[in-house]
Amino acid sequence: MKTTSRLFTIGLVGSWYSSNIGVLLLNKYLLSNYGFKYPIFLTMCHMTACSLLSYVAIVWMKMVPMQTIRSRLQFFKISALSLVFCVSVVFGNISLRFLPVSFNQAVGATTPFFTAVFAYLMTLKREAWLTYVTLIPVVTGVIIASGGEPSFHLFGFIMCVAATAARALKSVLQGILLSSEGEKLNSMNLLLYMAPIAVVFLLPATLIMEDNVVGITLALARDDIKIVWYLLFNSALAYFVNLTNFLVTKHTSALTLQVSLVLIDFSKYLLLMP
Repeated sequence: MKTTSRLFTIGLVGSWYSSNIGVLLLNKYLLSNYGFKYPIFLTMCHMTACSLLSYVAIVWMKMVPMQTIRSRLQFFKISALSLVFCVSVVFGNISLRFLPVSFNQAVGATTPFFTAVFAYLMTLKREAWLTYVTLIPVVTGVIIASGGEPSFHLFGFIMCVAATAARALKSVLQGILLSSEGEKLNSMNLLLYMAPIAVVFLLPATLIMEDNVVGITLALARDDIKIVWYLLFNSALAYFVNLTNFLVTKHTSALTLQVSLVLIDFSKYLLLMP
């Protein structure tokens, strides 16, 4: 049983890793090669797909039982999770306007540190002392890199750190919602409720920061219908990323998720290198 469970977890992490890289490559193609420079709108498309596909999987296909929101507090926690996710996306995109991708990824490597801090503050969960010790060189390395970065920009750095902290907080919050005995939701139901709230938060950010994106997208679709298929496939793959993200958190821990993200961030750095 332990071997089966271990193989399942390894397969789950592998699926999550592969789908993350797939979305990254598609995003890179759309945002760079294709010239579709609207990352917040792209994320809103992802969340819209998550809403629709979660509804289909739960209500029509009945893959898991439908769970209802039990209290205002539970709804507040889901809304907070959605807001924190949106903050991480928006702040991350703002930071990329002022900082190079390589430095952005280096700061992102501190996510496990923030995750450990938030996990302790919110759940009083302590990791093994060796875990905390291994995080020290990561944080130290980022501090040193910040001092020696020729393209360092204070506002961009603050936005980048805020986005990194938000990603860590998101992992802790979703871990609580997936495991809390009183308000426990399975991963697919959590995504069902979280995604449409995220769309509501992302819509004004898109309209403010990415002017006339809907009109531009429609004009692109009239000239090249392939953009529609790119967006649909990209959004469907993003649903799988979010689903496996929740499942990895459920079957491991928020800190394990963020340590795994360091490997993904390193892969992103290699793939985004010119």
